[in-house]
Amino acid sequence: MIEPTVVVADERGADGSLDVVVDIDRWRRLALDVLVDSEVVGELTLTFVDREEIAELNLEHMGKAGPTDVLSFPMDDELVAGVPTLLGDVVISPAVAAEQFADHAGTFDDELALLVVHGILHVLGHDHAEPEETARMRASERDLLQRFHWFGAAPAGFRQSHD
Repeated sequence: MIEPTVVVADERGADGSLDVVVDIDRWRRLALDVLVDSEVVGELTLTFVDREEIAELNLEHMGKAGPTDVLSFPMDDELVAGVPTLLGDVVISPAVAAEQFADHAGTFDDELALLVVHGILHVLGHDHAEPEETARMRASERDLLQRFHWFGAAPAGFRQSHD
């Protein structure tokens, strides 16, 4: 079987955003686990950027001012199980994650894991525009995190929605 490929880059600048430690290999492994579980073959990029870069991307691609935590850019419109393809890009701001984890996922580690999984699910075609889509996506996130991040039940303080 052909395995998916995850290319990870830490492109944060010297603006203090490097004060937040990011374990590149750990997040690559989580991304690979999610892709293998989803039975898609192709290449995904996972890029960690600073607040300024994600704010620029958010404005350019989403029309929203200010930084966000994660952005996803799917490449191919139709994914076919077992057929190699360019899957897309997931861009995460660890600085934004560090600011919001206490009111969101509970810990910085769980916040980054949630953002990685959330971003990949968007690349794979999941959405949360409608309540039913939100419920399906959150169930998928929790399931994937339980199997590949916590290796068991979610911790008591974990939340998928912001306070």
